[in-house]
Amino acid sequence: MQDENRYARDKEICMHLGDDQERFTGAVVPPIFGNTLFTYPTLEELAKAESQEQNHYVYSRGSNPTVEIAEKKLAALERGEACRCFSSGMAAISATLFNSLKKGDHVLCIDNLYFSTMDLMKYLQKFGVEHSVVYSVSISEIENGIKDNTKVIYIESPTDMTYRLVDLQAVAKLAKNKGIRTIIDNTWATPLFQKPLEMGIDIVIHSASKYLGGHSDLLGGAVIASREIIDSLFHKELLLFGANLSPYEAALLLRGLRTLPFRMKAHQENGIQVAKFLETHPAVKNVHYPGLRSHPDYELGKRQLSGYSGLMGFELEDVHFEQVKKVVNSVELFQVGVSWGSFESLIYSRNNGKNADRLRKENQSPGLIRLAVGLEDCDLLIGDLKKALDRLL
Repeated sequence: MQDENRYARDKEICMHLGDDQERFTGAVVPPIFGNTLFTYPTLEELAKAESQEQNHYVYSRGSNPTVEIAEKKLAALERGEACRCFSSGMAAISATLFNSLKKGDHVLCIDNLYFSTMDLMKYLQKFGVEHSVVYSVSISEIENGIKDNTKVIYIESPTDMTYRLVDLQAVAKLAKNKGIRTIIDNTWATPLFQKPLEMGIDIVIHSASKYLGGHSDLLGGAVIASREIIDSLFHKELLLFGANLSPYEAALLLRGLRTLPFRMKAHQENGIQVAKFLETHPAVKNVHYPGLRSHPDYELGKRQLSGYSGLMGFELEDVHFEQVKKVVNSVELFQVGVSWGSFESLIYSRNNGKNADRLRKENQSPGLIRLAVGLEDCDLLIGDLKKALDRLL
């Protein structure tokens, strides 16, 4: 009953919170405020607004009414105090890390992270920020990876490509005892299926380009946290970096949020069926999907997740590039491309025929293929995969 009540509340947030029809003359869809600036009757009133710009409309690089509605919805969905939206997921990640770190600090990265996030970690070295990676979700190994100068533990759960789960409550407790800030990229689960702030995590990040938008037609990112953290982020990294979300993109995000609860249920249904099929195919060695009982973190997932998205990975028995290429190039309904989280089904592998050793060092099999299971007919998707995999037999 508790999950049903939470789902009902989240559905109401997605569809109606902040839309404020009375304010907007009864418009069922809030208007797009495309203006760059807002004027005031007097210099004194403008000066007052500028002094508290996080709570007033002055210039759309800071606050904008259309963007604000999306921010209110996302903060409420994550059970956070406040949210700020950015022009991409990487803009949100970059702003958050710059807000959290200074010269001499250390970031502990947990297992596999999005490759651009790792590239950013390497870029931060030029500013005197170091990082290390624990290729494990074991709490004891995570604790052993902490240094005296560790200021941030950065998590994706499920992890990128391998889809292991991190015990968020345990990591949050460990970090709080040591005065370390915890940051999670929660894009895979969305706020519907995982609420890290309720488990003690400090900051949640989303790529709104994925499930939140859901139509492969917008770039956006979001950061949700306490009001204190978000206010600091606003005055520094949002205003100074200038990577704010456009009101036009925000309107697309609002459109996506209205159908998010319904789409995620469909992604979950398709995802579970596809994952179960993959488990049975003789050309497949392992399936990385936390919704399967065979997954090593299945029991943790039952406590930590309230649902499963459609993103998964599977390893071929034969890990050579020619076999990976044969599968990826043989499918027809699954399109070959990066990104994920929208209506279309996608297939992707990081194996490019020249990087097998590096993939192994990063705890990834060269035979690993990623699937983003979309909203097409599930039987057709399974038939498409079967035909491609059968070519390996």
